[in-house]
Amino acid sequence: MKAMLVKQYGEPEVFEEADLPMPELKAGHVLVKVAASSVNTVDTMIRQLGADLPLSPALPAVLGMDFAGTVEALGEGVSEFAVGEEVYGCAGGLADLQGSLAEYMVADSRLMARKAKNLTMCEAAALPLVGITAYEGLKRAGVSEGQSVLVHGGAGGVGHIALQLAKHFGGKVCATAGNEKSLAVVEQLGAVAINYKTDTVADYVAEYTEGAGFDIVFDSVGGANMLNSFEAAALNGQVASTVAMVELDLSAAHFKGLSLHVVFMLIPMLHDVNRAEHGRILSEITRIVEAGELQVVLDESRFTLQDIAKAHVRLASGQAVGKVVVSV
Repeated sequence: MKAMLVKQYGEPEVFEEADLPMPELKAGHVLVKVAASSVNTVDTMIRQLGADLPLSPALPAVLGMDFAGTVEALGEGVSEFAVGEEVYGCAGGLADLQGSLAEYMVADSRLMARKAKNLTMCEAAALPLVGITAYEGLKRAGVSEGQSVLVHGGAGGVGHIALQLAKHFGGKVCATAGNEKSLAVVEQLGAVAINYKTDTVADYVAEYTEGAGFDIVFDSVGGANMLNSFEAAALNGQVASTVAMVELDLSAAHFKGLSLHVVFMLIPMLHDVNRAEHGRILSEITRIVEAGELQVVLDESRFTLQDIAKAHVRLASGQAVGKVVVSV
């Protein structure tokens, strides 16, 4: 099978096209003919940092976590899927799990679900990692009807899904973005758009929460922006962060009595714990998509499997709006 192989870690040009043997089907797993994958920030981190990240696979490696495709064969004990069904999931590209940048991959059946009928393969491939991340963060923050929710990075991969899920769960949603194109996406998805470059946290907290702060802040930017999240949150509010690898003074969170939820959705893949929860979340996301309450925004750039280096460059540029996807 055709695959894009990494034999050394480094710049995007490390990807090489290769002919590899078909992966061996295992009990509890599914052989998937991959139609599309997507690029996540963690994919670029693995490619660039390699051995410095404990989750990186041994070389040579096939990267790529998200996939959408068609079931080709079922391993022993798999009864919830059928040959020929269209599926999606996040099931490889780290540790000892072969990734999705190949024509075929073997995926743990617990890490996947049936693809929404109203999504293309590329749209479905864009959803798993960001969808699970957004869903988990909002649920851990206790999202419920009538709450005020702020999403940082509302036009990004995780952010544009989080703002829609927050709306689905009954939240009153605002989201930040930094340029006209991204602000337009936020508005088109039904949230109040806030330009973080022109509006201070104090300004938008005053305007949209009457100074009380947001019940939930979903921070898909992270890092130093976490301080903005603490400032924007209400007393005893909830902050969910997807990027918490930062040294930070928690005094602001302490004096507001905030709860901080760090979302690292790769834990089930890395440690083989609670994998079925990912399949359950993806099935729920499929239901929400088919109900017309969640849409996927794809970046305007289009890439094939052989263009994976360019896709990594596009994501790293910071110019992408929505998800960067790759057709296989």
